[in-house]
Amino acid sequence: MTQKDQVLISILGDQLSTNISSLRSADKKNAIVLMAEVGDETTYVPHHKKKIIFVLAAMRAFADELRVAGWTVDYVKLEDGDNTGSLAGEIERAKARHGIEQVLMTEPGEWRLKQALSHIPMREDDRFICSHGEFLAWASGRKELRMEYFYREMRRKTGALMQGDNPEGGRWNFDAENRKPANSDMFMVQPLRFEPSQHVRDVMDIVERRFGNNFGSAQPFWFATTRLEAEAALRHFLHHNLPQFGVTQDAMLRGEPFLNHGLISGYINVGLLDPLAVCKAVEAEYRKGRVSIESAEGFIRQIIGWREYIRGIYWMKMPGYAKVNVLQATRPLPDFYWTGKTNMNCIRHVVAQTREEAYAHHIQRLMITGNYALLAGLDPAAVHEWYLSVYIDAFEWVELPNTIGMALHAEGGLLGSKPYAASGNYINRMSDYCKSCHFDVKQRTGDKACPFNALYWDFIARHHARFARNPRMAQMCRSYERFSDVEKAAITLQAKTHLDSITSTGVWA
Repeated sequence: MTQKDQVLISILGDQLSTNISSLRSADKKNAIVLMAEVGDETTYVPHHKKKIIFVLAAMRAFADELRVAGWTVDYVKLEDGDNTGSLAGEIERAKARHGIEQVLMTEPGEWRLKQALSHIPMREDDRFICSHGEFLAWASGRKELRMEYFYREMRRKTGALMQGDNPEGGRWNFDAENRKPANSDMFMVQPLRFEPSQHVRDVMDIVERRFGNNFGSAQPFWFATTRLEAEAALRHFLHHNLPQFGVTQDAMLRGEPFLNHGLISGYINVGLLDPLAVCKAVEAEYRKGRVSIESAEGFIRQIIGWREYIRGIYWMKMPGYAKVNVLQATRPLPDFYWTGKTNMNCIRHVVAQTREEAYAHHIQRLMITGNYALLAGLDPAAVHEWYLSVYIDAFEWVELPNTIGMALHAEGGLLGSKPYAASGNYINRMSDYCKSCHFDVKQRTGDKACPFNALYWDFIARHHARFARNPRMAQMCRSYERFSDVEKAAITLQAKTHLDSITSTGVWA
């Protein structure tokens, strides 16, 4: 073997899969795997402490896994003295260190990295079910890119929950059955927790030294960071939480940050779990009669439907997608998104949970922090950076479309035919946050009125011309039109007073 025959394979922090395309295409006898912890990736947004710990500890554990499998691994740690701080710089150093010219990698999941490393030969990331080409072919010529129709194609392609050409249970979607509120009497098993490994403890020390001022709590840290732990977490979810996942997936409860959610999205997004294998395991539980079709279909839709669809939108629309702002929302992000210091109990609760756990489930993200950002007209770029920073499963390809398109409607309706705007009534129906809130969810105006109420109607008023033409928003626009001039003026004043207060102090007392 000569150095000309050798190849340097660069593996990124969200590519922790032994079956990834770059590894499959190489002979381990002629390859050196480069894994590098670099400053650029830990600082491009102010990541939650737990997110940094999770990714770096999982990288170190994956390097061990590769070595056991017979790969030669060149691992660069964050605090190595000669670390250049960038992936491109570490690839060049490794080439010189080993005398290797040939470099190979699986394409990065984020547009910025693909551009920065575009000089390197790349294999497509086939951990995803739908390739870039397949998504573009599906989208071509369509006036509306509705996820529901894409999801059906993915069901047909994978055979998930199918009976021949027909969907299991006679329907593609059981979402209508999965919108029930939860109550505090329900017993929900907590996710499986893991004792910190030596890798976790080592990285935790680094994070406290270098990122001590970052958002969030580093301890307690209990997430899986190895493949075996992630697989154990999946089995725990399948047995304990999946049976009730569907019915409570849109619910929110104080003191129950996880309900019946699996908390496995982070494990899937970094490669510790294979998404299609997860879906097959969920389907197997349904086939064995242990979970309902509502729970199985609702979960599988999130993986092979929404996750794949979001990724397709991201690559089709980048880089301009990150800058769209059709609603011209420009208000700065309030301090309480970081501090939690607000009298709005729902936001205070979700931010506190996010600070502690680096996690909030999809309805908390969409209908609490996302809904408020939409109604208040917060700058989409600032909201995007916040979501990317604070959640352990947030990588730009999945977070950006969910924020810009789903939560903020900033692209005008590509992802959803209507904005996910709601008053306090929705929050009250789906949670118990309002019961102990400083504000009265029944009031629209006045000192004790729930801010979501006036903000909702003010949002309708500000964008009336746009949404009056939308079949799914026209009724609410007509409802606003029937308000008296006095009521409209009161709503406008109430919303302005609230928004002025958060701009000046970050707190609505």
